[in-house]
Amino acid sequence: MPRFVIALAVALVGLVLFGHGALIHAKAVVAQVLLDRAFSQTIATGQPIKPWSWADTVPVARIEVKRLGISTIALAGSSGQALAFGAGHVEGTAEPGETGIAVYSAHRDTHFRFLKDARIGDEIDIIRRDGKTFRYRADAALVVRFDESGIDPATDRAELVLSTCWPFDALTQGPERYVLHATLIGDR
Repeated sequence: MPRFVIALAVALVGLVLFGHGALIHAKAVVAQVLLDRAFSQTIATGQPIKPWSWADTVPVARIEVKRLGISTIALAGSSGQALAFGAGHVEGTAEPGETGIAVYSAHRDTHFRFLKDARIGDEIDIIRRDGKTFRYRADAALVVRFDESGIDPATDRAELVLSTCWPFDALTQGPERYVLHATLIGDR
């Protein structure tokens, strides 16, 4: 009888843990659908639309890398809460297509996982919340300390930086960041 109770308890704990993991995955999938819908509504109405009523951020851009089949929504700000759901447009950096550097950050194991497969020469489209699209070409990739990015905000060109933690396969956060730099090559 005690073996049966122990086995039943272990099975029950396993079932609860599996259910919790499945729930987290389901919430992530639903969140992406809601973010995509809110971004489309933002473009259509010209007003920032929250993806859900209690959200503390709004979608501000879509990042696309066609060669890799990537399309991800970027949110306003780079707080931990925003990065839990998508890439974040770093506060105080330029808007895409404008003079300066537009910086987006995301987690290496979710929304910016694709950066490990990005190459110099890749074209990156940024669709802003006003519907305008800007095309950038990746021209440099660096690994830097988080506090020594080498990003010069005083540039007189329109530039883009996508940043995530490094190394890509690490299990814990470290001080290094992977930085993909790109320069504007056109707009639509």
